[in-house]
Amino acid sequence: MLINVANVLAGLIGAGIIFVGARAFWAPRAAVDFGIPGTPTEDRNFQAWLTVKAVRDIASGVFLFILLAGATSHLLGWFMLAATGIPVGDALIVRRSNGPKAAVYGIHGGTAVVMLAISVLLLVA
Repeated sequence: MLINVANVLAGLIGAGIIFVGARAFWAPRAAVDFGIPGTPTEDRNFQAWLTVKAVRDIASGVFLFILLAGATSHLLGWFMLAATGIPVGDALIVRRSNGPKAAVYGIHGGTAVVMLAISVLLLVA
């Protein structure tokens, strides 16, 4: 039962990160939600960087779905544990940039906690 819950949650994380990446293509202004004040969403150089990030976000979500489809729960758990570093890093970036605490702790920190919990469920089950 715990494996099924963890797999569903991992799938939601994968779908969420694919959505975040895809949204950067059709709504670059959404990058402001990342939490860095003064994000220059109209700047072409920033938009180029955002496109690179979007492709990586989409690929990360696809990696999760590949592992969900063909890997063991244990391997998925290790992947999720390693990937937990992404939202932790994002939280540190937003914090260092004097971004809103809601983005630091609520968005990025919350995502990291959920991913860590999923990892534990997958690794101990």
